[in-house]
Amino acid sequence: MSASTFLTTGKKIIAIGRNFSEHAKELNNDVPTSPFFFLKPTSSYLENGGTIEIPQGCEVHHEIELAVIIGKNGRNIPATEADDYIGGYALSIDLTARDLQLEAKKARLPWTASKGFDTFTPISAFIPKHEISDAANVNIWIKVNDEYRQRGNTRDMIFSIPTLIEYVSSIMKLETGDVILTGTPKGVGPIYAGEHVTAGLCPGDHKDDLVQLSFEVEDRQGGFVHVKP
Repeated sequence: MSASTFLTTGKKIIAIGRNFSEHAKELNNDVPTSPFFFLKPTSSYLENGGTIEIPQGCEVHHEIELAVIIGKNGRNIPATEADDYIGGYALSIDLTARDLQLEAKKARLPWTASKGFDTFTPISAFIPKHEISDAANVNIWIKVNDEYRQRGNTRDMIFSIPTLIEYVSSIMKLETGDVILTGTPKGVGPIYAGEHVTAGLCPGDHKDDLVQLSFEVEDRQGGFVHVKP
């Protein structure tokens, strides 16, 4: 097993919440003083070129993120050693059924349903670690119908990638192929059936994107139907 096969062998997706202060503020959330995260199923992965499915009755928002792919197993990893556990990277979109999430928050219930639908983690192919020399200086962007929605740089994260690895591994074992979604910059918003979503990643020392993503959006046929209260 290796980090490069994370799409088929990885066991969990660890999604960091509110790791960009301006994003926390745009959703009227407090800026966190320590990291927090939630889990997503690996069945939510959608490879580049696939079709995003919008569940019936849901308002789905895009959140562009740098993904860190774990390269070897570890527990209680000090931040000073975290780089040794990074196998590579990817560009990902954390999709959220925002209305379901808000209802869950209000009822003090878990967010799993709002984050865990099939196709709700569109993601690039594996990016070898050496291709991103400084993960704290990576530009990420997302467009809907060729209009920029989010543009940010990982330098604006509240908690650094080593800090995130240290924190998560103090709670649960990190395993080869696990993915950490490191948070999203401001500008999240809805996507609808019939729209076209593109995204890109450009290391700070590059002129051109290292990775680009492209997805069509359709209504999901069958399955869950959200009946609003």
